[in-house]
Amino acid sequence: MISNENLRPIVRELLTDIIANPGAAPSAAPSRSHGSVLINSAEVMEARAAGVLEVAKGAIITPLARDTAERFGVKIVVGGQAQAQTPRGPGSIHAAGADSVARSPSPYDIGGVIAIGADHGGFALKERLIGFLKQKNRFQVLDHGAYSKDSVDYPDLAAAVAKSVALGEAAFGILVDGAGIGSCMAANKFPGVLAANCHSEATARNSREHNGANVLCLGSGHLDTNAATAVLDAWLSTAFGGGRHGRRVAKIKAIEKNFMHLGGQA
Repeated sequence: MISNENLRPIVRELLTDIIANPGAAPSAAPSRSHGSVLINSAEVMEARAAGVLEVAKGAIITPLARDTAERFGVKIVVGGQAQAQTPRGPGSIHAAGADSVARSPSPYDIGGVIAIGADHGGFALKERLIGFLKQKNRFQVLDHGAYSKDSVDYPDLAAAVAKSVALGEAAFGILVDGAGIGSCMAANKFPGVLAANCHSEATARNSREHNGANVLCLGSGHLDTNAATAVLDAWLSTAFGGGRHGRRVAKIKAIEKNFMHLGGQA
């Protein structure tokens, strides 16, 4: 178990860089400057399909990453070549440790915890969707609110749901606001989250099969209860295809990794 003393200098350097250069990505990875790679829970979640996360010798594995690996049965193998890889050339995007994301079952097949949240405009639809999920008896529903029609800000609810997915507290997430757009934007700021705003059964299936979306965003102003339920059912029924789609999703994940400067060259 890594102590707070070991993690503190890494966090301090990252925060110092951010404060000195507001609005910019850190100029150097704290993991590189301290001779170690920092492995977080989001990277463990990415390895769920394979069941193995290979990390470089000397990597710092956060306590939450270890807990997430234990919870989801991911074996962490130390001494591999998964980290410290460089992009393949100008304009290329290389996924650190993987060239493709493997095919994975549908949310219905995976089950587990599903987080849900909505602003005041999506409250009524959220309540109906919770009822639908409970009838299916496949998920434990984690309701982040809102709990009434009183006005709230959608980024707060989106952050709560996306955080649950990013940290491995929930396998999937659902967000509802007036259009589904703002919540989708907010959710996608979290590492490991692939949120999709879907308005039909076809887009729901596409977001899962082609893009491996783990958060579904719905617009209560554009979908009635029956339509929203059908979209949700299609999303939950669809597996991620892997193959060529896995290669492209790996590139999406690599954009996030490279920008955040965690494990690998930017």
